[in-house]
Amino acid sequence: MRTLRMEEMNWVDIKKAINDGFKTVIIGVGSTEQHGPHLPTQTDALIADVVVNLIAQNLKNALQAQTIRVGCSDHHLPFPGTISLKKSTLKAIIHDYTESLQRHGFENIIFIPTHGGNFNPVKEAIEEAQEKYPKIKIFGFTDLMGFVDAEDKIATEFNITKEVAGAHAGEVETSQMLALAENLVERGRFQPGYLGVLGEEEVEMLFKNGMPSLTEIGVIGDPTNASKKRGKLYIEKIVEFLTDEIKKNL
Repeated sequence: MRTLRMEEMNWVDIKKAINDGFKTVIIGVGSTEQHGPHLPTQTDALIADVVVNLIAQNLKNALQAQTIRVGCSDHHLPFPGTISLKKSTLKAIIHDYTESLQRHGFENIIFIPTHGGNFNPVKEAIEEAQEKYPKIKIFGFTDLMGFVDAEDKIATEFNITKEVAGAHAGEVETSQMLALAENLVERGRFQPGYLGVLGEEEVEMLFKNGMPSLTEIGVIGDPTNASKKRGKLYIEKIVEFLTDEIKKNL
C-alpha cells in the first residue's frame, strides 16, 4: 500500500485493508510541551508519529490511526507553550478512539505513549476499554520506567551514560530530533540540565512539583553532543524494542 497512515487514506481503501487482514491499528500518544530551550514543543508528538509508523511497517498487517498530539503535561506548565490535558480528558479521548476503531473490524487496538505523563492515564484507559470490549485485544506499552530503561540501554551501546542520555530533551531526544527535524533544533542553545539520579522517587517529585523542581531549563540530560546519526539509530532500536513487546501480546 502507498501508506499505512489512515489519515492519508480514504474509507474505501481502509475498508479493503481491514478485509485483507490489516486487523491491527496502532496509535501514538504524544504531547505538546516544552523540551528545553533547544527543542520544539511537538517533540514527543513527532517522535510518537514516526515510531508508530515504523512499528506498523514492521508488523506487516497493521494500520496507523492519527497520533494523539496533546497529553498530560501539567508538570511542564511553568514553561510557555505547554498545553496539557486533564487525565480524564486523555482517557476520554482514548475511549473515543477505541469505540470508533472497534466498529470497523480491528481486532487489536494498540496505544504507544512517548511522554512520561501519559503512561498511567493510558494504562488505566486501556484496562477500562478492554473490560468494555472483551472480544478484541486492547493494549500498549505502558511501563514508564521500562521505557526509560530501554532507551538508557540503547544509549549505553554508544557509550552515552544514562545521565547524559536523559529522560527529557537530553542527548537521546535531541539526537532523535536532529534526525527527524533538524531545522527545528536550536543547536546554539544546547546546555546540560539535570544530571542526577532519576529513579521512581525523582519522577514522582517532578510529577508532583513540576519540572522546575529538578531543572530550571526544562532539560533532564545533556544534549551537548547530540548526533543526527545516533538519532536515526536510537529510533531504529526503540522501534525494534517496542515491536518485540507488541508481538508478545498479538
